[in-house]
Amino acid sequence: MTSQTTVEKAPQGHGGDRSPVPAASKGLRGHPWLTLFAVAAGVMMVALDGTIVAIANPAIQADLGATLDQLQWITNGYLLALAVALITAGKLGDRFGHRQTFLIGIAGFAAASGAIGLSDSIGLVIAFRVLQGLFGALLMPAALGLLRATFPAEKLNMAIGIWGMVIGASTAGGPILGGFLVEHVSWQSVFFINVPVGVLALVLGLVILKDHRAENAPRSFDILGIVLLSGAMGSLVWGLINAGAEWGWTGGKTWGCLAAAGLLFFVFALWQTKVKEPLIPLAMFRSVPLTAGVVLMVLMAFAFMGGLFFVTFYLQGVKGLSPIDSGLHLLPLTAMMIVSSPLAGALITRFGPRIPLVGGMVCTAVAMFGMMSLSSETGTLTMSLWFGLLGLGLAPVMVGATEVIVGNAPLELSGVAGGLQQAAMQVGGALGTAVLGAVMSSKVSSAFAENWTAAGIPGEPAPGLEEAAEFGMVPQQLAQAPNMTPDMFDKIGGVIHDTFLDGMSLAFTVAGVVAVVAALVATLTKRGENAEAGAGAAHI
Repeated sequence: MTSQTTVEKAPQGHGGDRSPVPAASKGLRGHPWLTLFAVAAGVMMVALDGTIVAIANPAIQADLGATLDQLQWITNGYLLALAVALITAGKLGDRFGHRQTFLIGIAGFAAASGAIGLSDSIGLVIAFRVLQGLFGALLMPAALGLLRATFPAEKLNMAIGIWGMVIGASTAGGPILGGFLVEHVSWQSVFFINVPVGVLALVLGLVILKDHRAENAPRSFDILGIVLLSGAMGSLVWGLINAGAEWGWTGGKTWGCLAAAGLLFFVFALWQTKVKEPLIPLAMFRSVPLTAGVVLMVLMAFAFMGGLFFVTFYLQGVKGLSPIDSGLHLLPLTAMMIVSSPLAGALITRFGPRIPLVGGMVCTAVAMFGMMSLSSETGTLTMSLWFGLLGLGLAPVMVGATEVIVGNAPLELSGVAGGLQQAAMQVGGALGTAVLGAVMSSKVSSAFAENWTAAGIPGEPAPGLEEAAEFGMVPQQLAQAPNMTPDMFDKIGGVIHDTFLDGMSLAFTVAGVVAVVAALVATLTKRGENAEAGAGAAHI
C-alpha cells in the first residue's frame, strides 16, 4: 500500500449493515495479525498495571509509610483516570487517528511509570499513577479501533477474543510478576519494568500499525461533559473511601460527597441529551443487552479487583508469605484464566454469551463466598481451589463483554461502545476497592476492641495497632516494645490477624452478593446483530 493512512466511511444504518471489509495487507504495515500483536503489547502493559501493584502494596506501605486510604488511591487514582478518560480518548482517536493516539499513549505511559519508580513520597506516587492512567486511557480504545479497522468482520470476533485473553491473562498475571520483582529487586521495579516494555511496544507500533480515521470524525469535544463526569466519579469514590477511613458513613462530609456525585451524574445525563456531540450518547442504553453488558462489567470488576486488594495482604500478613510466594499462590487464578479464556470464547461463539456469562458469575460468587472461610490455618490446596474457581468464573466475562457491548451498539458507535466497556471495568475496579475498603475499615473499627478484650490482654492497645489490623501486618518494632514478652507478642499478633480476617470475610461476603447480582444481570445479555454481521465475508 502506498499510503499509511486510510479514511473510512461510517457505515449507514444499524444491525445487519457492515463496514467495508479491509483489504489484505501484503507488507508489515497494516497486517491484521501483526497489528493484533503490536496492540497486544501495549494493552498488556496497561492491564498488567491494574493488578501488579496489589502485590507491591505492603512494600510501598512499609517504605513510604502510607495509610490504607493512600494505598487505595494508588489503585483508585489509576483506575479512575482510566475510567473518566477512556471515552474521551476514543473520540480523540476517531478525530486524530488511532495510530497516533496509541503511540502517544505508550510513550506517556512508560514515562509516567519511570517517574513513579523515582518517586520518594506517597503523594508523588499517587499523582504519577493518575497521569499513568490518563495515558493508559489513550491506549485501550485506540487498540480496539485499530483492530476493528484492520480485521474483516468474520475475523474480528476472534481478534477481540485474543485481545480479551491478553487483558485477562495480564490482569491475573500481575501478582506473580509483581511478587518476583518486589522480592528480588524492589517495589520500584514493578513500575520500571514498563519502560523497556513500552519502548518495545512503541517500536512495534511505529513499524506495524497503519492509521485509520473515520470520515465523520468528531470536530468538537464535549468539554463540559468531561468535567461533569470527572467531578461525579471523583466525588463518588472520594466519599466512599473516606466514609470508612475518617468521616464515617453517617458523617456530613460523606453524604455531601455522595449528594454532589448524584447531582453531577444527573446534570451530566441531562447535558448529554442537549449537546450536539455528547461524550456518551445516551440513546445507546436503549439496548437492554448493551446496558446489561456494561452493568455486568462494573459488577465483575467490583468483585474481582476489590477482593484481590485484600488477598495480597492476607497472603503476606496473615500467612507470612514472601511477595513471590504470594504471587505463586495466586497461580491457580492466573492459570485458570489463561486456560479457560479460549474455552469461554468457543462457548460464546457457539451458544452465545448468556449461558457462559451467567455460569461465570455463579462460579465467581461461589469463589467469593468460599474465600470468606480463609484463615491463618487454611492450607494451600483449599486456597488454590477458591483461587482457581475465581479464575474459571472471570474468564467468560473478560472474553465475552466486548462482544455483548460492542455487538449490541450501532456500528457507527462501536468505538464509543469499546471505550464504554473498558470504562465500565475501570469504574467497577475503583468502586470495588473503595467500597470493600470502607467495609473492611468499618469492621476493623468495631471488631478490634472486642478481639483485644477476648484475648485477655491488659491495658489499652498502643496507637497504630488498629491500623495495622487493616493490613493484617504485625509491626516488627512491636517485638522491641518495653516489657514485651513472646507470649504477649503472639497474643497481639493474633488479635491483629483475627481482626483483619473478620474484615476480609465481610468484604468477601459483599463481593459474593455483588457477583450473584451480576449473574442475574447476565441473563439479560445476548449476542448483538453487529457481532454476526460478518458471516460469509472474505477471509484474510
